Amino acid sequence: MGIVYSSVFDTPIDQLFAWHARPGAIVRLTPPWQPIRAVEEARSLRDGRAVLALPGGLRWVAQHDPDAYDPPNRFVDELSSMPLRAVVSWRHSHEFHTEADHMTRITDRVDTPVPRSLLRATFAYRHRQLRADLIAHRWARQYRHEPLTVAVTGSSGLVGGALAALLTTGGHRVVRLVRRPPRSQDERTWDPAAPAEGLLVGVDAVVHLAGASIAGRFSDRHKHQIYNSRIGPTRRLAELAARSGVDTFATASAIGFYGPDRGDEMLTETSQRGEGFLADLVVDWEAATLPAAEEGVRVVQVRTGIVQSPKGGTLQLLYPLFAAGLGGRLGSGQQWLSWISIDDLIDVYYRVLVDRTLSGAINAVAPDPVRNADYTRILARVLRRPAIFPIPAFGPRLLLGEEGGRELAEASQRVRPQRLLDAGHPFRHPHLEPALRHLLGRDQR
Repeated sequence: MGIVYSSVFDTPIDQLFAWHARPGAIVRLTPPWQPIRAVEEARSLRDGRAVLALPGGLRWVAQHDPDAYDPPNRFVDELSSMPLRAVVSWRHSHEFHTEADHMTRITDRVDTPVPRSLLRATFAYRHRQLRADLIAHRWARQYRHEPLTVAVTGSSGLVGGALAALLTTGGHRVVRLVRRPPRSQDERTWDPAAPAEGLLVGVDAVVHLAGASIAGRFSDRHKHQIYNSRIGPTRRLAELAARSGVDTFATASAIGFYGPDRGDEMLTETSQRGEGFLADLVVDWEAATLPAAEEGVRVVQVRTGIVQSPKGGTLQLLYPLFAAGLGGRLGSGQQWLSWISIDDLIDVYYRVLVDRTLSGAINAVAPDPVRNADYTRILARVLRRPAIFPIPAFGPRLLLGEEGGRELAEASQRVRPQRLLDAGHPFRHPHLEPALRHLLGRDQR
């Protein structure tokens, strides 16, 4: 019972131990396919505690053991919350050992009655994720050695939460711009209609992610909400960034810029805009950043593809259907899907924050777009399920309306991240199947 899982990392022992002590570490190491959410991080690896939210209102409290604390060689946490503690025991020892020059072995040793077969995917994910994050911090330091202070809107969302954790584990400070009273020194209240003049004091860069969800029926009311939650707030924040001496302003954008169907045309950042509501929206959205660019702020618009994560977006919707063997292609299945894993997306934001040679529109998609039929086949293979229930083309239109169905569910955009490729940007998951296997905890092939 229990598990011992060990890997060697090309990182000195003190740096690895320090990574685990920084805010965001538990967020980066929590597998996305598990119904678990970090609600409180340990303030100290010596005697702090971390709290995880589980289904049914349960809380997993990991209490660190001060008697076992031996930096940089070991820290230990134990399950201490009831009623879980009455059902299962859990003691997790995180051990660090220098193997050779700058090489460190990490061993996760868990004493628990839970079988190893149920734990292996979790710890394999943790070690893969840690290794990839360390590589990201390493290439980021090639562009900037000094830590950044980054203000982030939408920091509680799928992308914002992951990005904030990646940045803080890299030693950067994240200031969360929230629409409620702040709860810590790293939060500031942001009014999208009238941001306070001192909101960005001491901030090096802004990442603007907030906006109403595009998903939904394209009624006039929904489209009005989508538009108004982006254009005005982006313009006002860009104006404030220009007055505040901010160096970089990075904003979310979308590949909807290219229109819902361009056939087999390979679309790059130099391609012409398309037609439709989303194309109109993106044009105005990106134009709203001009007040910052005109005052010398480096502005980047991150045109994002279909984000892959079981915590949100289309994969969150498809995962249970395909896991139950009820998945299938949409319509003809010939539509192009330009996707990107959640970790590659936050790497793109990391890159544009530290690399001053990048500005303007950046396509945030994987280098290998796939057709819907291929996506369906690969997801089914990863989950070891059949995919024999095709969805007729009229299905999404019943839910999203004629316009919403055409621009969202049936969109076909073959987009290439040309500027990132030209810059030599390293993608963690350039191909779909390894990305899905990592995100869903399935055996790596």
